Amino acid sequence: MRIVTVEEALKQTYDVVIVGGGISGSLVAKTLTHDKKRCLIVEAGTTTGMSYAGYLEFLKTYHKALIKIPNAPYPVNENASEPLETDVKRIPPGKPDEDGYFVQYGPLPFSSTYTRYLGGTTLHWLGTSLRMLPDDFSVYTRYGVGRDWPICYEDLEPWYRKAEFELGVSAEVEEQSYLGVEFPKGYVYPMHALPRSWSDNQLAQAVDGLPIEDSGQTFKLKVRGTPASRNSIPNDAYNHGQGYKPRGAVGNPAVGDRCMGNSSCVPICPIQAKYNAFKTLNEAHPDYLDILPQSVASELLIDPESQEITGIRFKHYLSKDNPQYTEHVVRAKRYVLAAHAVSNALLLLASKACTGNDLVGRHLMDHPELLAWGTAQDGPLWPMRGPLATSGIEDMRTGLFRSKRAPFRMEMGNDGWLWPANAPQSNVEIAVDTNGLIGKALRQTLQDQVSRQFRFGILVEQLPDYNNRVTIDPAFKDALGNYRPIIHYDLSLYTQAGFLSASETAQAIFRKANIQDASQYTPNQSGFFTYNGVNLSFNGAGHFAGTHCMGSTPEKSVVNPQQRTWQHPNLYLVGCGNMVTMGTSNPTLTMSALTLWAAHNIVNDLNGVGSA
Repeated sequence: MRIVTVEEALKQTYDVVIVGGGISGSLVAKTLTHDKKRCLIVEAGTTTGMSYAGYLEFLKTYHKALIKIPNAPYPVNENASEPLETDVKRIPPGKPDEDGYFVQYGPLPFSSTYTRYLGGTTLHWLGTSLRMLPDDFSVYTRYGVGRDWPICYEDLEPWYRKAEFELGVSAEVEEQSYLGVEFPKGYVYPMHALPRSWSDNQLAQAVDGLPIEDSGQTFKLKVRGTPASRNSIPNDAYNHGQGYKPRGAVGNPAVGDRCMGNSSCVPICPIQAKYNAFKTLNEAHPDYLDILPQSVASELLIDPESQEITGIRFKHYLSKDNPQYTEHVVRAKRYVLAAHAVSNALLLLASKACTGNDLVGRHLMDHPELLAWGTAQDGPLWPMRGPLATSGIEDMRTGLFRSKRAPFRMEMGNDGWLWPANAPQSNVEIAVDTNGLIGKALRQTLQDQVSRQFRFGILVEQLPDYNNRVTIDPAFKDALGNYRPIIHYDLSLYTQAGFLSASETAQAIFRKANIQDASQYTPNQSGFFTYNGVNLSFNGAGHFAGTHCMGSTPEKSVVNPQQRTWQHPNLYLVGCGNMVTMGTSNPTLTMSALTLWAAHNIVNDLNGVGSA
């Protein structure tokens, strides 16, 4: 792998140009370069984190940040702008919110963020690596809602296993075999499951077996470990008894081969025990991969007759603090858009690609997330220990109720009230500024309050909605003169009904576990809404999907099952944008499985053999 200059890149002949050096781009690059295909990654951000010293600079920035939002460690780069949580607010009726990178038309704000540095959003993701359920691939056939995928769980299962290897997933097959998820006989995850936190065990004692009635079915809740792309103890039975070798920090493999429980997975793992895309890039064939940073793709060049892509125009800026740029075109045999779901759609729209396909940019999805939090009355739960989440309650992820309301999964947080109430900082401010506490009284009060804090993050399914979309307008451009994303977003009644059920389930658990509810949903919150007269509020989960969906026909999709665009024979799209629906699982593992499948198809395409 080489970090190259514009001049060096323009002198080379490439088999494939990849736009974006996040997880999808890195998986494509590693696969193709090991087949000796020469690749160039055109990356909008800088390569700061690729060196260990640079990664430590991110860590220093995080430590200095007063507000620990997901992008806190990563300095603002106006030349590769990104959405920030601090920009999200209620949208004024009748006019857009233009203050952040996103231009938000609503009626509700899209509240999620992503990162435009080399490594992408794996720099700040949590690491949760769940498979989708078999039901999730055919919700229309099974429940009469949403859309069906052109593939099924069984088609993707081998690629799930490859993704679990690449990301280094820690889990136990026995614990993850539920709601129709099946594994081949003898399969084990690369590493054993991470230990449950103290609070996980306390909740399990109270909650396991709690019955929930819905649509004529009884669901008995159970606390389960959550699969995570985070280094734990390697499973000696993996790979037919050959085991698995964890990968530590890129640039310093002496650290990071075991999770140390720093509780800062979002926004940064200080030792890189959590997977990031640097690890995959570091394993690409060094002789066949070039990376061109600080280069923002702005246009696909399209042959009007063959509809083939003939080049990618990009703007190369001098530094994150200097908007001066030069414009160039790079060419290859095949092109892969591996940027974010929003960025891929933006580039397609700006290039007038996939002409006549009205689905480009549409079906934008997230996991709108309900936070529910409270104080344990029977003793401390000791948050702030271990990863931010090690267990969840998965039983409500599917059922007959899906014909009328959204399913959900319940992530059990190990970070107390950090997300909903900015604790423990807010506890300190109240204790000192309002109550005047100091010394021993202050310490005792904080110990008593913070040690008992608990929160759920409940991920609710959002079905593909034609009107939830990304568009462009010449009136809204960024520092380099590229289009800013215009977001149209709302929650359907189907999803809102899922929120109400999620809230009721959380309350039932709180009652059983003797947790005093402290949840507050008020009109001043950006994601506030009411459903059936009940006040609720959502947060973004950072799980962008949709915008260039996969399908069996060009009339109903942007890419085919091989993830090649229907209209442009040498253009592939990868990432969460291809996802037809999301179910309730965090999307990264499914995205990785799809991307590895796409990379396999691209290799076959370049080698002149059929795809599988």
